[in-house]
Amino acid sequence: MNLLLKRQIGKHLKNGLNHMDQFLESIDNSYKNYEDQIAILQHSMKISSDELYEANQKLRAEADSLKEINKNLEFILNSMNLDTITNEPLNEFNSSDYIKHQTIEIIKINKQREELLYSLEKQNQSLNEYAHIVSHDLKSPLRSIHSLITWIQEDNEKIFDEKTSNYFSLIQKKVEKMNHLIQGILTYTKIDKVNIIKEEIDLNDLVNNIVNMIFIPSHVEVVIKNKLPIIRNDAFRMQQLFQNLISNAINFNDKPSGFVDIAFVEKEKEYIFSIKDNGVGISDKDQEKIFQIFESITVDDKSTGIGLSIVKRILDNSNEKIWLESQENIGTTFFFTLHK
Repeated sequence: MNLLLKRQIGKHLKNGLNHMDQFLESIDNSYKNYEDQIAILQHSMKISSDELYEANQKLRAEADSLKEINKNLEFILNSMNLDTITNEPLNEFNSSDYIKHQTIEIIKINKQREELLYSLEKQNQSLNEYAHIVSHDLKSPLRSIHSLITWIQEDNEKIFDEKTSNYFSLIQKKVEKMNHLIQGILTYTKIDKVNIIKEEIDLNDLVNNIVNMIFIPSHVEVVIKNKLPIIRNDAFRMQQLFQNLISNAINFNDKPSGFVDIAFVEKEKEYIFSIKDNGVGISDKDQEKIFQIFESITVDDKSTGIGLSIVKRILDNSNEKIWLESQENIGTTFFFTLHK
């Protein structure tokens, strides 16, 4: 058991349950310590996301510069084509010096690009290691808190008044949300670290396993509209991709009779999948925001702001696309590609 909790139990429960308010306050204080650590972790990962965006902007600018240089080189090479040589005297333009100068510029820009990518890679590696360590350190005491709360509730169900029971339920919900948040961070950091192992995956089996594993309220129905394909991809990443999108569609469905429809269409070089729901919908101004880590457009206890970030990261790393169509209070359809 966590030492802090053990000390609080010994201090406040040695005379029975006469000091329950003090005990709950102690639990709350110990919980805030974990909140602070999570806040630090979120802040660090947000900073990294901003750095990634800035670095991508720089790389894009450098790529444009390279395109311009390549265009100039192409012009020079075309002008040097033997088929276009005439008896007219050459002008004073020195093509050899120009090509040499442009080559030096290309080498210089590529070197800067490599240094930028190396620095970015080191920062991401350090951040992922930090997130992994902190998340693991938080999981064990969090399990202890959850077990402790459950034991106390079960042992004193008939003794607690409504106010005390509500306190315990609130603490338990907060602990569960933090556990989901920590698990999400661990998954997020693993996306790039776990080796890609491509294998044959029957998406019908994968999706059915997800549906059987996650909690689906009685008012929501999940339907596979057409038989899904068998693809060759990484099972861990495909599991995370479909599970997060399906769970998201279920958790934010506020209709008395909700649905989640899963379908795909086949193109020449790719499959386009869709996951459609009739839930709360997403406003136009929030449709880009939802893919950013720790960004949540609701205050729902189930929302950690990580699920769609994991989805986006998986697809971006494979040069796939994701987009959505949505109307507030009507529903949302997420589309994404998977190359054959």
